[in-house]
Amino acid sequence: MEYRLLGHSGLKVSVLSLGTMTFGGQGKFAKTGNTDLQGARRQIDRCIDAGINLFDTADVYSSGESERILGQAIKEKRHQVLIASKARFPMGDGPNDRGSSRHHIIRACEASLKRLGTDYIDLYQLHEWDGLTPLEESLDALDYLVRSGKVRYVGISNFSGWHLMKTLHLSEKSGTARPISQQIHYTLQSREAEYELLPIAQDQGVGVLIWSPLAGGLLSGKYRRDQAPDGTTRHLEHWNEPPVRDEGLLYNIVDVLVDIAGQHGVSAAQIALAWLLSRPSVSSVIIGARTDDQLEDNLKAVDIVLNPQEIARLDEVSRPPLIYPYWHQAQTAADRLSPADLSLIAPYLKK
Repeated sequence: MEYRLLGHSGLKVSVLSLGTMTFGGQGKFAKTGNTDLQGARRQIDRCIDAGINLFDTADVYSSGESERILGQAIKEKRHQVLIASKARFPMGDGPNDRGSSRHHIIRACEASLKRLGTDYIDLYQLHEWDGLTPLEESLDALDYLVRSGKVRYVGISNFSGWHLMKTLHLSEKSGTARPISQQIHYTLQSREAEYELLPIAQDQGVGVLIWSPLAGGLLSGKYRRDQAPDGTTRHLEHWNEPPVRDEGLLYNIVDVLVDIAGQHGVSAAQIALAWLLSRPSVSSVIIGARTDDQLEDNLKAVDIVLNPQEIARLDEVSRPPLIYPYWHQAQTAADRLSPADLSLIAPYLKK
């Protein structure tokens, strides 16, 4: 297992980490998975044996049941692992049971600590943007949690580029704890993060954690142009996480994944994960598994090294169009672009 520094910090995380949304299986999360305590212990032990040291959860997953199961499953191994959790989404029906206010964030963190059965959370993340709470208030609440010893590091998730830059600016201006990471969605099927979020990560020293790296299973190889997995139906027009805006393009990507996977004698899922691990600024890819077999398959991705030709094929079939102002910069500013600029623009420049 390879370990990478998480952003501008001294914390090293495994390049694969385990997401625990499948733990608990309550409410709307039942369709994601229903791993019980026994299954969680088995998967966590396997991950630790493989070298994984980061386990990601959130208070909203199965209304806290994911945190409870994770806490019980790692109870005897707490100091061997890193726990990441998140808060922002509703945890009750009251007007203050959601958001990133001081009231909600501190209360949510303390509730998570109890469910996890631990004195501290290694990485505590704002799960989503809150445009109503002053950002200074949210950052001050996170800083309080760090200074009180309840949280070691802080991060954000699902922020836009300007949200992230505002957060970094205000944290530095106020002297509060600076986010070391962003947890984002980024796959071959959904490369929008390359416009802003990944260049910011490179330029500002922000670690990148990837959620749903197989696009909810769309890149697993099970969904093909003329077929769907057994027992399922294909209604991709209603698929909203991630949305499928171009079904033909999706299957073009899957075709290339399957072809390269066949040459390696591995699954398409492993190739999709290996591509992510090759991308600049990616710190860790969060894998999730409904079954032990899925977990075993995903773990093998760390052993795959894609050659430049294979990476080029995957890049070309999935590359998004340059939007403004980037197409204009490619035409008129190519003589003075930084490495962060070029992380997006370089493939579009005329040789």
